[in-house]
Amino acid sequence: MTYTNYFGQTSSQASCGSGFFITDDGYVLTNYHVISTAHQYGYSVSVLTYDGTTYQATIVGVDEDNDIALLKIDASGVTPVTFGDSDSMAVGDTVYAVGNPLGELTFSMSEGIVSCVNRAINVDGTPFNMIQVDCSINPGNSGGPLFNSYGEVIGIVSAKYSSYSNTTVEGIGFAIPINDVVSLVKDIMTNGYVTNKAYMGITPQTMTAQMAQQYRYDVTEGVFVCSVDPDSAAAKAGLKLGDVITKMDDTDITSYEDLVAAKKSYSAGDTVTLTVYREGKTIEVELTFDAVPESAETNNSDQSTDNSYNGNGGYGNGGYGNGGNGYYSNPWDFFNNFFGYNG
Repeated sequence: MTYTNYFGQTSSQASCGSGFFITDDGYVLTNYHVISTAHQYGYSVSVLTYDGTTYQATIVGVDEDNDIALLKIDASGVTPVTFGDSDSMAVGDTVYAVGNPLGELTFSMSEGIVSCVNRAINVDGTPFNMIQVDCSINPGNSGGPLFNSYGEVIGIVSAKYSSYSNTTVEGIGFAIPINDVVSLVKDIMTNGYVTNKAYMGITPQTMTAQMAQQYRYDVTEGVFVCSVDPDSAAAKAGLKLGDVITKMDDTDITSYEDLVAAKKSYSAGDTVTLTVYREGKTIEVELTFDAVPESAETNNSDQSTDNSYNGNGGYGNGGYGNGGNGYYSNPWDFFNNFFGYNG
């Protein structure tokens, strides 16, 4: 990847992953985290094909919540993969992972079995439904295809547990089920982003016991509403700064991760009942999801604030650890002034 640095000099930074053609005219599917830096900073992306040809690629669109990215190269007559049915996979089924392990062992294949289906794991605060496999999966494999024994793609290789505490872990890999993303990919191909993703229009934060004690709340779990976007679904539903969402329909919401997972079951236009703690009372609020605005989609919609709340009226080092959320001031300062909590 090439880019221009602060001093106007051209610099380069390499980041390697895997991907696969899904159409014969050059659309390539991969993981978002493979090209995330390029997407955020405008670096160039290139695609190396099996015959040794390198193409410059365009990022058509991404969906961070599902860790997918769609690229396009100027090519025709390439051989696309055939999608299989990931819902039909069962424990013990043979699978094959193809990719670029370590960023240098190009076009490697490893064989294994399905160890678990519908495995819920958390990747950097985002919950995923995964197929767990025991294929050899290493850095650089991310974004590559996971094939069934019929040569059909049933997953996108996405993550590996390389270590747990002081214990080295082997033979535990994960793939995103292809059935979970096919419709999203088609939407990105047509519109450049996922147009029907459920959008609330809030800045959420995981509620903690420390926050509850400091701000005299009776709930210690849920999602604290740090801000509400004007004219959003949340605003129309009457959500307010300081609300704590504890349930979405019949699903308990104890954290930001729970909220992200619950939202994946809904689309724009769906209506849900939110159970909300407000000013010492529990109320129910009807909310009809909006579609994610394109500007919000590229800025990680309904993005959580940094969860390193330190109990001193600030976040971590005095700001937002993840950036890019459009808030300059600390929402807790506003919260304190609004509710009169000054110590």
